[in-house]
Amino acid sequence: MKSSEIRTKFLQYFASKGHTIVPSSPLVPGNDPTLLFTNAGMVQFKDVFLGHEKRPYVRAATAQRCVRAGGKHNDLENVGYTARHHTFFEMLGNFSFGDYFKREAIHYAWDLLVNHFKIPPERTWITVYQDDDEAYDVWVKEVGIPTDRITRIGDKPGGQKYQSDNFWAMGDTGPCGPCSEIFYDHGPAVPGGPPGSPDADGDRYIEIWNLVFMQFNRDEKGELHPLPKPSVDTGMGLERIAAVLQGVHSNYEIDLFQDLIKAAARETGASDLSSNSLKVIADHIRACSFLVVDGVIPGNEGRGYVLRRIIRRAIRHGYKLGQKRPFFHRLVDDLARVMGDAYPELPQARERVAAILKQEEERFAETLENGMRVLEQALARSEDKMLSGETVFQLYDTYGFPVDLTADIARERNVRVDYAGFEAAMQRQRERARAASKFQMAAAVDYAGRPTEFHGYDTLTLEATVVALYKEGAQTEQIQSGDCAVVVLDRTPFYAESGGQVGDRGELAGVNGTFAVEDTQKIQAEVFGHKGVMKTGRLKVGDKVTAAVDTWARHHAMWNHSATHLLHAALRQVLGPHVQQKGSLVDPYRTRFDFSHPAPLTPEELRRVEHLVNEQIRRNVEVSARIMKFDEAMKAGALAFFGDKYGDEVRVIGMGDFSTELCGGTHVKRTGDIGLFKIVSETGVAAGIRRIEAVTADAALEHVQKQQEQLETIAGLLKTSPQDVPQRLAQIVENVRQLEKELNRFKAKLATSQSDDLAAQAVDVKGVKVVAAAIDGAGAPALREAVDRLKGKLKSAVVVLGSVEGQKVTLIAGVTSDLTGKVSAGELVNYVAGQVGGRGGGRPDLAQAGGSDPAKLPTALKGVASWVRERLYK
Repeated sequence: MKSSEIRTKFLQYFASKGHTIVPSSPLVPGNDPTLLFTNAGMVQFKDVFLGHEKRPYVRAATAQRCVRAGGKHNDLENVGYTARHHTFFEMLGNFSFGDYFKREAIHYAWDLLVNHFKIPPERTWITVYQDDDEAYDVWVKEVGIPTDRITRIGDKPGGQKYQSDNFWAMGDTGPCGPCSEIFYDHGPAVPGGPPGSPDADGDRYIEIWNLVFMQFNRDEKGELHPLPKPSVDTGMGLERIAAVLQGVHSNYEIDLFQDLIKAAARETGASDLSSNSLKVIADHIRACSFLVVDGVIPGNEGRGYVLRRIIRRAIRHGYKLGQKRPFFHRLVDDLARVMGDAYPELPQARERVAAILKQEEERFAETLENGMRVLEQALARSEDKMLSGETVFQLYDTYGFPVDLTADIARERNVRVDYAGFEAAMQRQRERARAASKFQMAAAVDYAGRPTEFHGYDTLTLEATVVALYKEGAQTEQIQSGDCAVVVLDRTPFYAESGGQVGDRGELAGVNGTFAVEDTQKIQAEVFGHKGVMKTGRLKVGDKVTAAVDTWARHHAMWNHSATHLLHAALRQVLGPHVQQKGSLVDPYRTRFDFSHPAPLTPEELRRVEHLVNEQIRRNVEVSARIMKFDEAMKAGALAFFGDKYGDEVRVIGMGDFSTELCGGTHVKRTGDIGLFKIVSETGVAAGIRRIEAVTADAALEHVQKQQEQLETIAGLLKTSPQDVPQRLAQIVENVRQLEKELNRFKAKLATSQSDDLAAQAVDVKGVKVVAAAIDGAGAPALREAVDRLKGKLKSAVVVLGSVEGQKVTLIAGVTSDLTGKVSAGELVNYVAGQVGGRGGGRPDLAQAGGSDPAKLPTALKGVASWVRERLYK
């Protein structure tokens, strides 16, 4: 059965079982910034499992493309050398969001594997978590797995409870639960023992499917609480199940990889199809192509750097096979033929993918041969079988060799790598050089020209020359209308984002076209990149343009930036010298300032800060900008802004005797230019870190006017004057409080008056009176009073009363003291609450719970008598 047939059959099977087929999400997670890549099938459903998102279905099935080549999940160094490690793989999965649970998940898996994929049952082996009797019983008593082919997997030696390969957790807290794994026995010809045995690390028994049962919620104390809606998350690697169904042991022997290995052999001239290098290339073309499809561009940081590492590892293995010309990009068409039907976005983007891979190949090819020569010489000299950290750093810094690529080559020669020495060399480089901006890293732009001359402190318009153009990260000689691009000029008035101030926007106008600048970033420490769109005509390297900054945006950003300096100084005066800036964002619309302080600011402190800033604005002092030696500036009392990096000489911004800061940003000429300063919010963003957001000038005036308008509207509704609003509101609040008390007293009386009728309706269960009823309109206090009255009236009784308000269910359970040894009010109220979408607890004699499904309350109450009967007869 071909891989494509397996993928289709899996999805069709679960569609027949009521599952919605959900397309694969991109490799770059759109809903989780904590993940480098999508590394499992459940990633796109994470918010569904956490209850933050609701989908129109409760069952789903996917064929999810995944990458594990960076961060915690990094299989890169093993790829090509083992039977089952990949950078890219496909995860087949079925999911239940509070619908079916263990029994159905196990039966679905077994039915598909045995009855549809025709896997011999005797070749399977099952594992469950040591305490999961429920799953164990389903496998043994219902499926019929012999007890000698099912293993209970316990906690890891020396580990904490639930630290097991068969207990899954989303994180330190949150959803978690046991899992059951299905293994396939490749036969005695392959070394290795069954799971749980001392030889389990062998390759004979291979996990093909993992069924995760999200059964609990782990709290901050590490305690597990049953989830109200247990869920299922399963994952079966397509490559692994394909190997089983195609009768081969290694994933690289399946049809999907064989096609790519043959293509790699064709492009490299290799004849030995069992070559590990061909396996590496076949694996890497999948990861690289799909990463580019999903928007990742080779770069020097984050996802871009992982992609660059994988590309360069593939190129090196081609080089090892004797192919020294670009070849890797030519495999994109082969991959599109193999996987394009399942993922149509690949063939649609294959030209762009091939172009980006080719560019990266050409860039690396220029230095690969020289770097290999340096590495070969160093390996030949390594008498102690250790490659020095300095050599590893030289290869990384000069020749673009990722560290794991160097380690890969060294491992082939049985030479170890001095990682500590490499890290020391890297640290020395960081101390010597100012790090390039995040824009350079993200855009992967290489530039070898002169630094940009910045004139934006003195003018917002000037004539300049285009010295470089970049489109999709690649250098080009010309851009056309509609192109998204980055333009580098020899001189510019545009401020590049730094120190919290956003980059300028505006326009570059030439004789042949107009380029709209949407943002300005540093592509190197002193090289400015103007990022935007070619609106009309064309632009070429060497063209003359008029560079004009958007004056409205620049002036507003300047007002906000200068106000941030005053805010910093005011906070230190009001709160103390412990206040330090921890981050900022200054744009044309506001200033956002993060600072160290252990507690929220009081209203009085906020008023004092606002007063001090506006006092400095009214003083209208001159704002000075001086270039000074760093040490001299520090001795003069200048404050350094968070996140800025400083050289020997620094720019010092002074605002009279009130504020002196190091800053490269743009500022007003006099503090009076700011006009007005108004704080709009003060919040906490982390432990010991507070955030103030504020507006200035016309935005501040607009904010004050809007508040005044709202006050006048409220005064009109209250039929009083704006100055009397506080007093009038206080009167209304007090009246409402009195009315609520009256209402609660009325509800309590109503509930009490109904208690006599409810007592007459009590059901006798072995001499115990059981009352389970709903009282309309009663709140928790009224229900509690009615429960106490019924307990007193009936003497030996179990009482559950509920009420509904909107979509909220309130439950009170009470048990007389003679019965608490057998019947617990806390257990009872949880039993009822669990059926109405809630939970609760309390004492054995009195307990309270809530719920969110009022429609199920009558049915839940009907079951109380049976529940009590079971407890009494135990």
